[in-house]
Amino acid sequence: MKNLLRTDTAVRFVVLLGLVSLFSDVTYEAARSLNGPFLKILGASGTTVGLVAGAGELIGYGLRLLSGWLADRTKKYWLLMITGYALNLFSVPLLALAGYWEIAVVLMIAERTGKAIRTPSRDALLSFGTHKIGRGWGFGLHEAMDQIGATVGPLLVSSVLFFRNQNYSLAYAVLAIPAVIAFAILLFCKYLYPAPGELEIKVKAADTKGFPEKYWIYLLAVIFVAAGFADFPLIAFHFKSKALLSDPIIPLFYAAAMAADAVAALVFGKLFDRMGLRVLLASVILSSFFAPLVFWGNYGTALAGMIIWGIGMGAQESIMRAEIAGMVPPEKRGTAFGTFNAAYGLFWFAGSALMGLLYDISLHGLVIFSITAQLVAAIILTYLISGKNKLS
Repeated sequence: MKNLLRTDTAVRFVVLLGLVSLFSDVTYEAARSLNGPFLKILGASGTTVGLVAGAGELIGYGLRLLSGWLADRTKKYWLLMITGYALNLFSVPLLALAGYWEIAVVLMIAERTGKAIRTPSRDALLSFGTHKIGRGWGFGLHEAMDQIGATVGPLLVSSVLFFRNQNYSLAYAVLAIPAVIAFAILLFCKYLYPAPGELEIKVKAADTKGFPEKYWIYLLAVIFVAAGFADFPLIAFHFKSKALLSDPIIPLFYAAAMAADAVAALVFGKLFDRMGLRVLLASVILSSFFAPLVFWGNYGTALAGMIIWGIGMGAQESIMRAEIAGMVPPEKRGTAFGTFNAAYGLFWFAGSALMGLLYDISLHGLVIFSITAQLVAAIILTYLISGKNKLS
């Protein structure tokens, strides 16, 4: 009976955090679907968009190394989450007031900074809650709820653009509503679960000074995935620059990708609990096809490419994190997630900046780089899977 109660409590905790992420994603993923075209309207170049997207991810992931270490050191998981979510959420509606691309860039980077502050703590708390219900399924469920919001958000702002004559300021302003809802649920969750670490059954772990060898090999694969995965603002910039899609349709393509992300997270999460890293390997190979479909294709192939892109994102945001939770003991997870995300962000920045530059020079070069990086990641994952039992 005690185990049953613990499982039910863990499920409720994961669902509540999922609701926080759902409404948060309505807010900032809707904004991400607008940011590329918005910067274009404000006069930014393709190189600028690539650098901004990459810099945002660099800060958004790079700072997680510090915030993850701080979470483990202080155990102030909730404080870091509340601070980060406040900055992450409320920077978005302020974009309604941005009249210059430089101001917009500051707010976009502030939003990513807030996400950097709160994410390692959230992932650590999620790892406590998912221990009883299955790492893959728990992280997959959270990611699926997350991406429901990421689907609804772009649909919401697409409607605003369609019915309000492409009024970007109004589209950003309405995102204050889901931001307030997400923050209220977060505070309620803290009230109900002040000590989420109690949800995980404690198992005495071997005393180690660092992370296991397989963690670092895994991290090497992750950084190649990050480097070759184009951020959506550059994709949206491409759609607008080539007049492939109209402004209201661009967020709809993003919504389709987020819907694919949600389904993939649930399916891959469940499979991960049975098959492990083989599921991630399959997703990386599949998602390597997104670049030629998106950047070389027409309307139809671009949509297919966005769906594959969404599947890749679903795997990255669920299976990748679930694997970390299983590798590292609870007292080191904040640092492990922070290190993981910092490396991911550093190479996302490098890849995004390079792809932004390549976009202005050679679309063929951009696509070749993206595919190559993804396939290198697949090779490393294959090595890790083949030698997993021998690695500590």
